[in-house]
Amino acid sequence: MATVKLIVEYDGTAYAGWQKQPDQPTIQEALEAAVQGLTQLQVSVVGAGRTDAGVHALGQVASFRIDRDWTPREWMKGMNARLPKDIAVQSAEIMPDNFHARYAAIGKLYEYRILNRQARPAIDRYYVWHVHKPLNMEAMQQAAAALTGPHDFTSFEGSLTDNEDPVCRLQRLSIHRNGDYLHIQAYADRFLKHMVRAMVGTLVEVGQLQRSAEEIPAMLAARDRTKAGRTAPSHGLFLLRVDYHQ
Repeated sequence: MATVKLIVEYDGTAYAGWQKQPDQPTIQEALEAAVQGLTQLQVSVVGAGRTDAGVHALGQVASFRIDRDWTPREWMKGMNARLPKDIAVQSAEIMPDNFHARYAAIGKLYEYRILNRQARPAIDRYYVWHVHKPLNMEAMQQAAAALTGPHDFTSFEGSLTDNEDPVCRLQRLSIHRNGDYLHIQAYADRFLKHMVRAMVGTLVEVGQLQRSAEEIPAMLAARDRTKAGRTAPSHGLFLLRVDYHQ
């Protein structure tokens, strides 16, 4: 049995997220269908991050075990010939038997993209959150610094989750402006459901002076989702990279 690792890029606009769901298209389902079409074998494809509906990826990692002795090039070419145009395998690698895309991950990098101007976007409408009111970058950066570190992020976790450990080590939460575009990058050992989007929504409220950066410690201590800001729309979020031990 071979353990195959794929790095996958996708536009999440047309999908109900990563995880298979009845009667809705998902990234996991599309990858499993491509493997089956290529090999005539059914496999379970595991993803490093279970991205939500509308979320995109430039560096999602997927893995599966299969009774086929093929080269990485054969896997990449064969999968891309069978995947829809909005999903692409960027690379393939044969891994040790104990590799698991989700459980072996030691860090993930997400980026959230905001278009901050009065005029709505046309071309980027599925890839940015349009925030038309001005944003105070200094206040947002102060709030981001307060969120960085190991914390219980219950106040930034979505509902209906089976997660039992709310502590994440957020190593970086950076905000960079390039013209009208804001790029917010978050790197941590793990993330809770909706955590990045809840942090971004809170940062935007701080940037609009609806909240203060000084409120962040109290939000974290409350362990109550209603104490933090709104959840940013899914379509501005990208999974950029997943890290593993070398």
